[in-house]
Amino acid sequence: MLKTRVLPCLLLDRERLVKTVQFKDPSYIGDPINAVRIFNTKEVDELVLVDITATFEKRKPSFELIAKISDECRMPLTAGGGIRSHEDIARLLSIGVEKVVINSLAMENPDFIQEAAERAGSQAIVVSIDVQRHADGRYEAFSQGVRKASGLHPVAWAKTVEEKGAGEIFLNSIDRDGTMRGYDVELIRQVSEAVSIPVIACGGAGKLEDFREAVHAGGASAVAAGSFFVFHGRRRAVLINFPTKKELESVLSA
Repeated sequence: MLKTRVLPCLLLDRERLVKTVQFKDPSYIGDPINAVRIFNTKEVDELVLVDITATFEKRKPSFELIAKISDECRMPLTAGGGIRSHEDIARLLSIGVEKVVINSLAMENPDFIQEAAERAGSQAIVVSIDVQRHADGRYEAFSQGVRKASGLHPVAWAKTVEEKGAGEIFLNSIDRDGTMRGYDVELIRQVSEAVSIPVIACGGAGKLEDFREAVHAGGASAVAAGSFFVFHGRRRAVLINFPTKKELESVLSA
């Protein structure tokens, strides 16, 4: 039985399903509900849904759309983007979302993580850490996509996130996002070794073997991908797909 979770990560721009490269230039790839229906048939373990424009556009989460997606979704759903209050979290959980992802608000007010964990339970709170690697090799955590540098090393921030009570960390490499060049294994290793809560690695998956590297070399507890599950071929034609259990077991076991 496969122990490592493999999660498609779907990005929303309002009600459109999009994909980015290094957090820039979102391109339209289809209707999110149709994508969820396809993933249902593939028996996906879990799904992550993030509205990438809600926070800097100062919008609330798209509750109506998320409710429709939740109704269609046959697997646990994690959702984020635009969360600004405990009421937002409570509403998302009430419409069928199992976990919420917070990023910018957590960085602005780390105590919000603790408050959210106390209200909803640690298992429902996932903190996303978006990381850019500078030319000198230095890692830095960002919020609002690549718009706001924190000055924080992701390891230091991950430790704070754990101390505040988050149940999981969603670790995303800005540099690898959408490139399909493989995960930043060194980043994953540094963060995974620093905390005891699960780390979900995201950003860069281009082949099944990349999952193995993230888990066995990086120490990730789970892996997420976007482009790998929605694009096919050199021309990046939209083709939503997901590996079979047998294929995943062949690269993730042992």
